[in-house]
Amino acid sequence: MNLNLIIEEVNALSRNVGQFIMTEQDLLTRGDIKEKGLHDYVTHVDKRSEQMLIKGLSEIIPGSGFLVEEHTVENTMQEYTWVVDPLDGTTNFIHGLPVFAISIALMKDQEVIMGSVLDVKAGECFYAVKGGRAFCNEKEIKVSEKQTLAESLLATGFPYNDFSRQKEYLEMLAYLMQSCRGIRRYGSAAIDLSWVACGRFDGFWEYSLKAWDVAAGSFIVEQAGGKCSDFEGGKNFLFGQEIVAGNSGVYKELQELTGKFF
Repeated sequence: MNLNLIIEEVNALSRNVGQFIMTEQDLLTRGDIKEKGLHDYVTHVDKRSEQMLIKGLSEIIPGSGFLVEEHTVENTMQEYTWVVDPLDGTTNFIHGLPVFAISIALMKDQEVIMGSVLDVKAGECFYAVKGGRAFCNEKEIKVSEKQTLAESLLATGFPYNDFSRQKEYLEMLAYLMQSCRGIRRYGSAAIDLSWVACGRFDGFWEYSLKAWDVAAGSFIVEQAGGKCSDFEGGKNFLFGQEIVAGNSGVYKELQELTGKFF
């Protein structure tokens, strides 16, 4: 299997679906928005995008399995499994904010071997394959060289429907507000992680995330020279619903804090 050829096909497919998403944003009406759960929304654009991605990815690797957010196909694990978020940042999308992404990862058995994140509005495609380097629009990217929290710019996501760890989160947030250059919250974990990979952010942490939120972005971070883990420093960040990521120095300090506060 030639992963370099496959990533080219995946990126082309993602851009095609991205064009559909951009066209539909201006046509969206209030009646198109459905609430899946507390503050958790979906539109026909999410579902149609997912269907388009499933069709295209199934042609790239016939017989592959899928883990997808909107469940337009039964989630099944195969030797090769696509982990797909067709529209990461739906709330931004429905409010007209320009920060939302298509996130696609490929797993072989239990290991991610490819990741692609398209920042739809910006037209930036971040991607990497196992054993290779990380790129944005064919230009190699690397994590930042800042080595302390004191000189870092961080990203996070505010809990919007899972408040079980809100107290711990706010305590850590208060500490970091006084300990780094700034904290940003853009509403798309896939983009946050991609911006860690290219050095715009120095670190990222969030809880209550699903595999399709982080699979591609975390892989790109690691291929760009960064580190990812769960809050305790282990490797259960793909399905463990918590992640901390960054370059080596900032990751170390940030992970120590997640281990302490959570």
